[in-house]
Amino acid sequence: MVPILREAMVNDKKWFSEEEMIDILSICQSLPGVIAVNMATYVGFKKKGLLGSLVATTGVILPSFVMIIILAKGIAAIGGNSYLLGALAGLRAAAAGLVIVAVWQMGRRVIKDWLTGLLALASFVLILFFDVSVAYVVLLYLVGGVLKAYLNMRRIRGGGESDAD
Repeated sequence: MVPILREAMVNDKKWFSEEEMIDILSICQSLPGVIAVNMATYVGFKKKGLLGSLVATTGVILPSFVMIIILAKGIAAIGGNSYLLGALAGLRAAAAGLVIVAVWQMGRRVIKDWLTGLLALASFVLILFFDVSVAYVVLLYLVGGVLKAYLNMRRIRGGGESDAD
């Protein structure tokens, strides 16, 4: 969904810049729930307020809900069919490919220097190898980002003056 949404909102509709899209993805990914629903709610609200968020969220949820109901009934009827099992394996492979594309596209725009690359790698290692909850990693980096912004503002406001002045 992310590459499709990015293409529509940044390139086609020109609603957001690349930087705004990355911010939207960051916010929506850190919230509980499906990212497409979170993004639809956010974008709908940003463009048309509360009614826009309700319409956008319904528009994202309803087609999937209907398809799941139809597929569930169909799979129950022909569950052991080898063609169906093959098709599902192909869909899993396609989904994995889409995730890889989304990670690559977003990573190219987000990782701007060695520090952000190191932080991305560290979060990957913490989550995959040390089984640290994604919520804790997001919280850790959120606090780190706020601290970095605070220190930068202090440095800029201080203008090189010492605290003793």
